[in-house]
Amino acid sequence: MYMGTPEFAVAALEALVEGGYNVVGVVTMPDKPVGRHGSVLQASPVKQYAQEKGLKVLQPERLKDEAFLEELRALRADLQIVVAFRMLPEVVWSMPPLGTFNAHASLLPKYRGAAPINWAIIRGERETGMTTFMLKHEIDTGDIIQQVRVPIFESDNAGTLHDRLMTLSASLVTETVDCLLEGTLITHPQADSEATDAPKIFRETCKIDWNRPTVEVHNFIRGLSPYPGAWTMLGDKVLKIFESTPHPGEHEAPGTLYSDGRSVLEFSAADGVIRVKTLQMEGKKRMSTEDFLRGTKL
Repeated sequence: MYMGTPEFAVAALEALVEGGYNVVGVVTMPDKPVGRHGSVLQASPVKQYAQEKGLKVLQPERLKDEAFLEELRALRADLQIVVAFRMLPEVVWSMPPLGTFNAHASLLPKYRGAAPINWAIIRGERETGMTTFMLKHEIDTGDIIQQVRVPIFESDNAGTLHDRLMTLSASLVTETVDCLLEGTLITHPQADSEATDAPKIFRETCKIDWNRPTVEVHNFIRGLSPYPGAWTMLGDKVLKIFESTPHPGEHEAPGTLYSDGRSVLEFSAADGVIRVKTLQMEGKKRMSTEDFLRGTKL
């Protein structure tokens, strides 16, 4: 049984299907209302892929709902695999005889939580990876099965790192399944003393603090790019910044804006300036600084 919702979770499901593993069903989130009035329901990427492959799809509103639990039991899965889904109650994760494992986009116990990719970049990490671990009560705390490390490059943002880890997750999930099926599984507990958090990101989380050093602001911007986007105010409108370069050195008061009106747009930070390369003004499309300044008088 496979459980996941976003695009990130499709790669591992595809690897299982293409690898000939018997996926008896898929659990994903209910269709999401979209459009101006929420009148259109949009299926998750995992559901779309599952339906293309003719897999049975379950979409419970509540994971403790008895009708859902009965349907899940009836599928008689030997193992459950979770990739980018929601927190499972014990009645679900303890159901299959081989248990339930999760594939998480960090080197646990670092970056436990909903947004490990974003926070690893925001906090200036030089490497991260994927971890598979057995589920237990506390979120992201179960015994580790396997880990794979990858570097975080200076050129990375949350989008590029997401795509690399998504590809990596596919092979790691199938390798973990093989270990479980062959009975060669060896796990080890997480070191709770080394744990760090990666909490869910909200709109206010994404507001840029220009009182921080330039490198920290730059990492903040790339850790939230391309989605949801770090932002600041420009007049009475929200300005999202997707690409930047840090320039430590001479600067004005933090938050001070400078532009030559042609190709340079900079904000002062605590120890220098952040030069903006790609941005999006509220109500406009994403564009380069040059294109923005060509049509905007500051």
